[in-house]
Amino acid sequence: MELSVEKESKKEKKKWFSRDQLFFLGMILPGIIFILIFSYGPMFGLLMAFQDYVPAKGVLGSEFVGFEHFRYLFSLPDIFLVTKNTIFIAFWKIIFNTIVPILFAILLNEVRVKWMKRSIQTIVYLPHFLSWVILASVVVNLFSLDGTVNQILQNFGVEPLNFLGSNQLFPRLLIGTDVWKSFGYSSIVYLAAITSIDPGLYEVATMDGASWSKKVWHVTLPGMMPFILLMTILSLPNILNAGFDQIYILYSPVVYQSGDIIDTYVYRIGLIGRDYSLGTAVGLVKSVIGLFLIWSSNKIAEKKTDRVMF
Repeated sequence: MELSVEKESKKEKKKWFSRDQLFFLGMILPGIIFILIFSYGPMFGLLMAFQDYVPAKGVLGSEFVGFEHFRYLFSLPDIFLVTKNTIFIAFWKIIFNTIVPILFAILLNEVRVKWMKRSIQTIVYLPHFLSWVILASVVVNLFSLDGTVNQILQNFGVEPLNFLGSNQLFPRLLIGTDVWKSFGYSSIVYLAAITSIDPGLYEVATMDGASWSKKVWHVTLPGMMPFILLMTILSLPNILNAGFDQIYILYSPVVYQSGDIIDTYVYRIGLIGRDYSLGTAVGLVKSVIGLFLIWSSNKIAEKKTDRVMF
């Protein structure tokens, strides 16, 4: 009797796998193939970091030189400058891309007129869906020497500021425009966090005579804190991603001292300079550090919020 039951259960499992599960596996198969070809396939090219790569010989035919490119890489003075620029720009982007969406979500939640609230959301969400190729033209028209901002400053008797050509102003321009592009879309998570807060807490605070600012400080922010902590932790791996597309479109040799980052450095060395091995070595170092940061962030998130990425 027991043997027959076991046989039937095995048949059911095989039947379920062959029909239902196989159907769903077939649905995700194109995505798996895409990832294997375009994400894992190019990893074979990492061998160039350990070779004196010659395009005519290919990866398999080029001479193996070990860690020579890595030793040369860390002897270059530029690598420390671009690393410092990358961390500086990415760090402040993370900070402001956390603070500004939180403040915006809190203020937007106070708007009670539905059509106005939706209009504001549409306006601030729009830049997120536009590429930097489009937004860069807007930034240049606003912040160039003869742009709108400098014309306004001149009307008040202030000398024009070279936002795109000053090593002091250019990083600030990058951070500010990045926040402008992404803060609206990033606020969606925090708006959802606010709506999940028990309305009874606000009623109790009102009965106790709490002002709006005290409600925000003692009710809204504590209710949002798990989301804030999680989003901040998950953004830590981006400390080496300062935004290649934005910087590549906006920067020039004049601001290399403050605007040159690891990604643009790799682009110039690897593609323009055709030193593919050294460019791959720089990218590999960045990837290893990024992998460590992702692993660390996952452990911190698991410990602090009981939510993990993998």
